[in-house]
Amino acid sequence: MRGATRALLTLAAVAVAFAAADTYVVVLALPELMGSVGIPVTELQRAAPIVSGFLLGYVAMLPLIGRIADLRGRVPVLVASLLVFAIGSLITALAYDLPSMVTGRFLQGVGGGGLVPATLALVADLYPVERRGVPLGIVSAVQELGSVIGPLFGAAVLALADWRAIFAINLAVGLVLAAAIHQLAPAPDEPPPGRSRGRPDWLGLAAALVLLVAATTTMVRPGVLQRDLTWGQLFVPYVGDGRWLTPIGVTAIGAGLVLLLRSLFARRPLVDLRSWLAHLREADLVGALLLAAALGGIILAFATADAEVQVFSPQGPWYLLGSAIAAAGFAWHLRHSPAPLVPRGSVSAVPAWGSLVVSFFVGSALIAALIDIPIYARTTTYRESQLLAALVLVRFLVALPVGAVVGGYLTRTVPAGVITAAGMLGSAVGFTFMAQWDATALESWTANGPLLLCGFGFGLALAPVNAALLASTADAVHGVAAALVVVARMIGMLVGISALTTIGLRRFYAAQAEGLTGTEAAIVQEHAVFLGAAVCAVIAAVLALVLFRTAHTRGLAPADLLRAAG
Repeated sequence: MRGATRALLTLAAVAVAFAAADTYVVVLALPELMGSVGIPVTELQRAAPIVSGFLLGYVAMLPLIGRIADLRGRVPVLVASLLVFAIGSLITALAYDLPSMVTGRFLQGVGGGGLVPATLALVADLYPVERRGVPLGIVSAVQELGSVIGPLFGAAVLALADWRAIFAINLAVGLVLAAAIHQLAPAPDEPPPGRSRGRPDWLGLAAALVLLVAATTTMVRPGVLQRDLTWGQLFVPYVGDGRWLTPIGVTAIGAGLVLLLRSLFARRPLVDLRSWLAHLREADLVGALLLAAALGGIILAFATADAEVQVFSPQGPWYLLGSAIAAAGFAWHLRHSPAPLVPRGSVSAVPAWGSLVVSFFVGSALIAALIDIPIYARTTTYRESQLLAALVLVRFLVALPVGAVVGGYLTRTVPAGVITAAGMLGSAVGFTFMAQWDATALESWTANGPLLLCGFGFGLALAPVNAALLASTADAVHGVAAALVVVARMIGMLVGISALTTIGLRRFYAAQAEGLTGTEAAIVQEHAVFLGAAVCAVIAAVLALVLFRTAHTRGLAPADLLRAAG
């Protein structure tokens, strides 16, 4: 049992890291992605949906997926999330215009985001309170590690192939991990609702294969087939000039409809759509859509902004207004729904909602390290190499997983608030030293100290925040609670990078007005960002000390039996 548990959690952690890497994998590949869908490199703002589409799927759907994980089970949600991630990767790899690319990225975000709450809740299922620290630390570490490995992974692939290979690898890895996790899952005594034992759904399988082949052919439109006198007729539209109005496109649509009908009405469908829809209704789909609209407005307001000139986009006030209206609707819905998305009182304990607040400020500080350390390196020591500038962050990353594991161990004997505060104060000290760097600082070995201290501090804080949340909420809501703490950190990162960049730019322009050169002014800008991140880290430390005082992460007795995963 213990070996299977470790293997299951290892695969889940690998999946979380890979999905987190995909959040930033387009950083270096974005110009090529833009060119493939006809967007000039000079019109970068038109490519914003490629990035924000992933973030929307990743963040906005998290609470719903977390709640489904509470109702359906952790492992089924892990497998389903990986399959959605793989489908999104396939669509992105085959994308021929901006809508198809954004659709693929959105599905990747939905699948990747669903892995995080399911994995954190799985840890809570498999380990008693006093033994959760280390696995929570490992999961938290690989999540943050993956977000920085993403650009490096993209750079390595682009050195050997074009951008489509990135998503082809995602497809393969997603399918392999889904199969492996499914194989390790405990076998249920009874089939899920809507399923019955019997013969496989051969018609559904045939429809899925036809859909895959026809849709792929429609999107790729191989030249050798188009030029053939016979096969070329498959690509001639019945009306207009749309790809999906051709014989091959209509075949794909027809196969998709057959698969949908089989999934809804067959006794043993290939895709268990009936039970998933039942869980969607039980998980409060209306509430999830309201919360998704509220989070989506925040994401679009900040993620579509030009960080060099504005905190949020010109449409930002309208996005935020829509977000506020949706948030008010969500609050009303929570009070009146008989079974709301976030069960009433589920995060009412001070450490529970406190972990969301602390996570927000942790994210606000963390994003400065992930984004501005490479920028500082590119501005000063590594002006000619984006890759070498990004590799400076490896010094930060080396310490982060170490701190996460140490923080996990310490939660057995030390209060969560003390560990979190110590970690964030350490990161604040690291940022303060970075704010004193000059143009040659990265050439000296002494620069390693602030980087290591900052990374170790963030790592130290990650596991106690999750431990405080899980120890202060009921087992039945661990999935949605874990989703909310991730959402809080992601929103903190979005708001943090916009606010800190704006503060830095004001210092940049002020420095130029004082007669400093471009490089000197840029260093002043980064110093302001690092000091702002230090302030966010100190706020997180103080809040953790105050809000986590009653988080019983050390002394609770373990359950008689560990609940079965899935």
